[in-house]
Amino acid sequence: MGAKGEALARQFEAKAQEAAHVLERVTAADWQKVTEAEKWTVGVTAHHLATAYERVPDIATGLAAGQSFGNFTRKMLDEMNAQHAKEFAGCTKEETLALHRKGATKAAAVVRGFSDEQVAKSGVLFTDAPPMTVEQLIMAALIRHTDEHYGSIRKTIGDK
Repeated sequence: MGAKGEALARQFEAKAQEAAHVLERVTAADWQKVTEAEKWTVGVTAHHLATAYERVPDIATGLAAGQSFGNFTRKMLDEMNAQHAKEFAGCTKEETLALHRKGATKAAAVVRGFSDEQVAKSGVLFTDAPPMTVEQLIMAALIRHTDEHYGSIRKTIGDK
């Protein structure tokens, strides 16, 4: 474990906990409202992020180990996200909150376990984007991703 991994894990845990509190307050009517930013329902937006909490730690671990991700583009990611939105249009608040908590626990544990050297490792995730470090991935795909989507959810449901 390194100091950077610990600091990033704490930052992420705070964001994920705040997001869970927002999710707990979402009403059944709010769950079906469509967000302006994503053009998905609040439920699908929350489920999308909870799924990212499950996947990003594995990607970060691969990046830290020097793994190559092949021919993967940001457009392909957008297409996968659009497909996810269709497949999980009927997701429930209860299943999403459980997935959120499970994924957040996993993500924090993985991030906390990175050494400072691992956090600084760089590699190519998208063939149409510059290489990124593990730290940059954590900041973008866990921390800012949470801020973006839960900011959108809060705006949609009128939660201050």
